[in-house]
Amino acid sequence: MLTSIVGYPRIGAKRELKFWTEDYFKGNLDEAALLENAKKLRSSHWQTQRESQIDLIPSGDFSFYDGVLDTAFLLGAIPKRYRDLKLGALETYFAMARGYQGEKGDVKALSMRKWFNTNYHYIVPEIDEDAQIRLCGEKPFDEFLEAKAQGIATKPVLIGPFTFLKLAKITSARSDPAKEIFAAYAEIFDRFQTVGATWLQLDEPILVTDLDEKEVSLFHSLYSSLLDRKGSLKILLQTYFGDVRDCYREITGLGFDGIGLDFAEGAQSLSLVQKHGFPNDKILFAGVVNGKNIWKNRFEDSMRVISELKKHATRIGIGSSCSLLHVPYTTKAESGADREKLSAFAFAEEKLKEVSDLKTLAQDADFLQNPLYTANLQSHGSRRGMTDESVRARVSAITEDDFTRTPNFEERAAIQKEALNLPLLPTTTIGSFPQTKEVKLNRSSFKKGEITAERYQDNLKEMIAQCVKLQEEIGLDVLVHGEFERNDMVEYFGENLFGFFFTKQGWVQSYGTRCVKPPIVWGDVKRERPFTVDTIRFAQSLTSKPVKGMLTGPVTILNWSFPREDISARESAIQIALAIRDEVLDLERAGIRVIQIDEAAIREKLPLRKSDWHSGYLSWAIPAFRLTHSGVRPSTQIHTHMCYSEFQDIISDIDAMDADVISFEAARSNLEIVKSVKNSGFKTAVGPGVYDIHSPRVPSKEEIESVVQLMLDLIPAEKLWINPDCGLKTRGTEETTASLKNLTAAAVARRGLLSAARLR
Repeated sequence: MLTSIVGYPRIGAKRELKFWTEDYFKGNLDEAALLENAKKLRSSHWQTQRESQIDLIPSGDFSFYDGVLDTAFLLGAIPKRYRDLKLGALETYFAMARGYQGEKGDVKALSMRKWFNTNYHYIVPEIDEDAQIRLCGEKPFDEFLEAKAQGIATKPVLIGPFTFLKLAKITSARSDPAKEIFAAYAEIFDRFQTVGATWLQLDEPILVTDLDEKEVSLFHSLYSSLLDRKGSLKILLQTYFGDVRDCYREITGLGFDGIGLDFAEGAQSLSLVQKHGFPNDKILFAGVVNGKNIWKNRFEDSMRVISELKKHATRIGIGSSCSLLHVPYTTKAESGADREKLSAFAFAEEKLKEVSDLKTLAQDADFLQNPLYTANLQSHGSRRGMTDESVRARVSAITEDDFTRTPNFEERAAIQKEALNLPLLPTTTIGSFPQTKEVKLNRSSFKKGEITAERYQDNLKEMIAQCVKLQEEIGLDVLVHGEFERNDMVEYFGENLFGFFFTKQGWVQSYGTRCVKPPIVWGDVKRERPFTVDTIRFAQSLTSKPVKGMLTGPVTILNWSFPREDISARESAIQIALAIRDEVLDLERAGIRVIQIDEAAIREKLPLRKSDWHSGYLSWAIPAFRLTHSGVRPSTQIHTHMCYSEFQDIISDIDAMDADVISFEAARSNLEIVKSVKNSGFKTAVGPGVYDIHSPRVPSKEEIESVVQLMLDLIPAEKLWINPDCGLKTRGTEETTASLKNLTAAAVARRGLLSAARLR
């Protein structure tokens, strides 16, 4: 019986890769040093997995930015505008991820999207008419040989060709690249045989989404030819984030040597095996250890699945349900933390042991008496004080009226127009301003006890005052306070709500060098006191312009936390929504006229199959948001923000959130969301992002003005806001100021043209 890990975290237990890469961007670390440091980090990951007795240790899962981008680079899918820069290989790679602005040119980054139903972001490959798809990189082979030189036989891992094809953006003038992509993978098979690989894992998570007969047929025909080239190489088809109900019989009928199925999120994975059986000539790699959540595995549940699988499959392997890059490195890093709570968790390193222990139990005919099993059973015997009866009672008392705001949108819009007196094309930002060294030092010094609370607050007020002054000088219409007191848009809220637990080193990669430290929903959630009101009220006292009260919505807080497994997601979301509702009403009482409740992640946990959307997730996610703002006055304007997901297919549901203004990420997606807004009859006012904040490049006034005009061709001026596509915390002050000046200048110019046209 083999054990297999789908993938492993790569940022470093202390975020080493993040800091090395950012030093490289700043010119403080050269390319050779960056590559050497990364090599040592990979080695430590392989050693950790070998010590945990994992049989099929992945290689090739390491990335400087993103695995899908790595695959595009490997296959030569580098759009002409990046090749024309004539940069080095690594510089070109980062230009595709972050954009480039320098002496050799000015290009935007490729689009970025959420990786299926996770908070990880991938770079969308783009295949243009000039791209010659073929094997033209060495990364996966070099990393396999690196491990081999250390005496570790790894299982190379690649994004599968079908998933890559389905995720890629293919330009209109480009012929179908499917055969070229699969031909390149045939070359990859040959190379891995040459370097001595035994197993090759191909990740095909696209198979857990809705596939029609034509797509399944294409998958079958393309893989049938590809697998003829595998020779002695064993191919593991790895799926995750759901079940393969649309193509189970097709994939089990192909010449794969192993098939990995997700038994954590795959609702029908077990029933598919029970109904159709499993071929005797293949290994079923059972993903029973959840790679996306941090709670200790229930061996009782996992062994029930494994025991049932043994009735239908001759050969079984034990593995993670997906890559472990979605969880922190190890609980061992949490020195001084609450050991009782930590004992309930399993991070990446602990999950390695769970996989190994489950292999031991699966091979033990009397596993019920095995100490590994009995100790695990005992550790799950307590609810650990998670329940608060006052919270449960409040949730039970909610009525349908609590989810509905009155009057209707049109009446509110007229009232708000008079109350706020904003110009056409009002300008604003999404919320955060650059987190400078001074901002971070103020926060860390206070936490370490190096400065008093009074000094911390004085420093904070000075930063807010500078931020408000800067926005007024720039000419923005609706201001923000900068969020200098906030480490993260979810972590900050979790710290101020009862029911959350925080790690010290529980970092998880979100994209590139951006890491987050998700809170853990430990118990029932409630708000015990206002926590944003004083800060926002202070900012508002500095200006006559509206200052937005900045809050994070309940669905995003839940989706960007590690959720409980003992109650439903709906119940958790409603609890959080009630806490945010309290804050909304207190902000309104404090005189705040515009309140933004961000739901950046509302699409993130949308089921991957459309048939499951409205029967489950959307039936509670949309009402949870409405619950937060249904009690405000008509004159209070409610904003929300969403980013880096495909929203077009749920545009009517987003409209049903009944916000007054919704800002979207649009800069990296060619304004696709704007077209959907027009075609859907969207009632809500919108602010599609006019430039990409995840790139250091500064857009010109003319560039932004042209984007605004494209929007005006589709959206009435009365319903259009002008803003960046996300918060500015990761950007530098100089580039932020320059970009916002160009943004306001562009808005003013378009505003002037509109006014002149209306006077004619």
